[in-house]
Amino acid sequence: VLEDEEHARARGATIHALVTGYGNTCDAAHMSKPDRDGQVRAMRMALAEAEVRPSTVGYVNAHGSSTPLNDSTETLAIRQVFGEHAERLAISGTKGYYGHALGASGAIEAAICAGGRATRPDYVLSNSFGFGGINAALVLRRAD
Repeated sequence: VLEDEEHARARGATIHALVTGYGNTCDAAHMSKPDRDGQVRAMRMALAEAEVRPSTVGYVNAHGSSTPLNDSTETLAIRQVFGEHAERLAISGTKGYYGHALGASGAIEAAICAGGRATRPDYVLSNSFGFGGINAALVLRRAD
């Protein structure tokens, strides 16, 4: 459930993560060929809104649709955004667990990012990229 933090705290809900940043671009460069620049802009917008440096992020949930063109383009975009930190950054794609749920994938991946991981990073970034150049990135912060 995504809800206002104040409301969740007032009702005593367990808060797993806070949405701190969001970036969305529509490059419309090609119907099915991903555009690295649009992906980079979406990730940078999300990081800027969250007011975190790329080096603060501990995990990226890649869009990771398992197509050679998408995965190679996203890898280059992540490297461009995170620079040298990309070499130490935990990155995975989760669609291999549940398949590509199209429009529902972003919500599933955000829930995965809010859920458990042995290292429990303070900040995670989740990418959702779609046909026609729709690019969205979400930064979540671990709830205390």
